[in-house]
Amino acid sequence: APSAVMAEGSGSDRGPPCLGAASAFRRWEQLRRRAATPWARGLLAVAAGLGLLYAVLRVPVRLRDGLAAVTVFLSTLTPKFYFALTVTSSFISGLIFVFEWWHFRKYGTSFIEQVSVSHLRPLIGGAENSPPAPAAFSAGENETSRQNMPECKVWRNPLNLFRGAEYSRYMWVTGKEPLTYYDMNLSAQDHQTFFTCDTDALRPSDTVMQKAWRERNPQARIKAAYQALELNNDCATAYVLLAEEEATTIVDAEKYFKQALKAGEIIYRKSQNCHSQSPQHEAQLRRDTNVLVYVKRRLAMCARKLGRIREAVKMMRDLMKEFPLLSMLNIHENLLEALLELQAYADVQAVLAKYDDISLPKSAAICYTAALLKARAVSERFSPETASKRGLSTAEINAVEAIHRAVEFNPHVPKYLLEMKSLVLPPEHILKRGDSEAVAYAFFHLQHWKRIEGALNLLHCTWEGTFRMIPYPLEKGHLFYPYPSCTETADRELLPTFHEVSVYPQKELPFFIHFTAGLCSFSAMLALLTHQFPELMVIFAKA
Repeated sequence: APSAVMAEGSGSDRGPPCLGAASAFRRWEQLRRRAATPWARGLLAVAAGLGLLYAVLRVPVRLRDGLAAVTVFLSTLTPKFYFALTVTSSFISGLIFVFEWWHFRKYGTSFIEQVSVSHLRPLIGGAENSPPAPAAFSAGENETSRQNMPECKVWRNPLNLFRGAEYSRYMWVTGKEPLTYYDMNLSAQDHQTFFTCDTDALRPSDTVMQKAWRERNPQARIKAAYQALELNNDCATAYVLLAEEEATTIVDAEKYFKQALKAGEIIYRKSQNCHSQSPQHEAQLRRDTNVLVYVKRRLAMCARKLGRIREAVKMMRDLMKEFPLLSMLNIHENLLEALLELQAYADVQAVLAKYDDISLPKSAAICYTAALLKARAVSERFSPETASKRGLSTAEINAVEAIHRAVEFNPHVPKYLLEMKSLVLPPEHILKRGDSEAVAYAFFHLQHWKRIEGALNLLHCTWEGTFRMIPYPLEKGHLFYPYPSCTETADRELLPTFHEVSVYPQKELPFFIHFTAGLCSFSAMLALLTHQFPELMVIFAKA
C-alpha cells in the first residue's frame, strides 16, 4: 500500500504524507467522478432552480414589507423635520463648496478630484488600466525630443535684490516676508555651489564659510562671517555674505563688496598661477573665478542703483569681455536694463542682435525689449481708429508681430505693464515663461515702457490678439514650443503667499465646484419652500 500511494502521487511535487490522507484523496476523486455524471448534474440544476424560485417569491414580500415600513415612518414625520433636513443639507453642501473653491484658488486643483485620483483609483484598480509607458527612444530621437520638450527649470534672477538692503527693509516696513523658504533654499544651494570647493578644508576661514552657507538663521550666518574674517582678513566670501545680508543700505553693501573685490583679486591671481598643478587647484580656480565674477557684477548693480549708470555699463561690458564663457549668468540682461535707463537704444539694439539668437535660450527681457524697440518707432503716432481705416503700415505690422512674439513667450507680463495686476518684490529665482519671470521683468522695466510715449497704448491694443493665434497653447505653439503646464506649481513655490499667482491658460472650474454649488442652491430652495409651504411640501415628500 505505501508503494502504491507513492506511485499514485508521483506526478505532483509532493505526495500524501500518510495512509489516512491517501484514502481521503481517493474518496474525493470518487466523489468528483460521480458528480460529473449526467444524473448528478440534473439534481444540482433542480436544486439551483428551487433556490432561485424561493428567492423570486420571497424578495418581493420583503420589499413590500420594507416599503410599508418606510411609508409608515414618512407619515409620522412633521414639516419641521423636512425643514431641518433641507437646511442641514444646504449648510453642509455650502461648506463643501466654500472649501472646494478655496482649495482651487490656492492650489489650482479640486480637493475631491485629487483625493479620488490619489487614493480611490488605486483601490478600485484604476492603476491597472493606465496606458503603458512609451518605449525607449533611440539616441537621436531622444536628443530631439529633449530639445523640443519644454522644461520648468528655475533660473537665478539676474536682477535679484539685496537681502539686507532691500528684502529685509520691505519686511520691516510691511511685516510681510517677501521671499519663500523654497526660494531661499535654492539660493543657499547656489552659494554652496559657487563659493565652496574641495580644498576649503585646508583653510580655516573657508571651512567656517562652508558651514555659514548652510546655516538657516541669518544671524548665525553673519556671526560665522565675522569669525572667518578673524581667521583671515582677506576672506572674500565673508565680505560677500556681509554685503548681502548685514548691510542695510546699498552704500554699505558697496563698501563690503569693494573689500571683497580687493581680497578676491589677490586670491584669484594666486589660483591662476598654480591651477595646472592638480585637479584640486583647478576646482579652487573655478571657485575663485565665481567669487570674482559675482563681486564685480554686484558692484555694477550697486553703481546702477546709486545712479552711476555709465560706470555700471562700463563695469558690465568689461566683465562680459573678461569672462565671455559665463554667458549663462545672463549679465547681458543687467546691461540691457542699464542701457534702457540711459536711453541708449542703438546700444540696446546691438546687444539684442547678439543675444536674441535662435540657438540661445530666450527670456522675457530679450523678447519684450525687442518689442519695445519696434513699438518705439511707431507708438507715438499710432491710433487704433486710424489703423482700422487705412490698415497697418509695415513698421506697425513689425511692432505688432514683436508684441505677439513676446506675449506668446510670457503671457503674464502685459497685465503688470498695463498695471492690471499689482507688483511685488521679485524673487531671487525665476521660472522662464512663468509669473515669477513676469514680476521680475515688470518690476525693473515698467519705467522704460512708460518713458516711451504710446508704447503701453500699443501694447494694450494688440497683446490679446496673441491668444487667437494659439487657441491651445499647452498643445501647440506658434513661434515657440507649447506653453509648459508646470509653471503654476513652481511659481506658487517661488512667489510669496500674499501674491495672487497669474495662471495661463485659465483653468475651467472643476466639476465638483459646480456640483456642490448646485446642490447647495437646490437644498436652500427646498428649505425655503418647506418653510413657506410646509403642508404642501410634506405631501410632495410622501408622494
